[in-house]
Amino acid sequence: MQVSVRDNNVDQALRALKKKMQREGIFREMKLRRNYEKPSEKKARERAEAQRRARKVLRKRMEREGY
Repeated sequence: MQVSVRDNNVDQALRALKKKMQREGIFREMKLRRNYEKPSEKKARERAEAQRRARKVLRKRMEREGY
C-alpha cells in the first residue's frame, strides 16, 4: 500500500493511509488476530457474518422493490 506526501502535508497523507487501510479491512483483521480464535468460534462468527450480510441484501432488495 502506498500513499504519496504532497507539499510536506503528512497529516493529509496519514488520513489517506488510514482510509485505505480501513477500506482494505486491515484494522479488522488486526483486531481478529490479536487473540487466538478457536476453529469452532471462527466458524460461528463467519456464519453470523454471512447471515447479517444476507439480511442486509434482502433489506436493500425489499427497499428497492417497495415492499
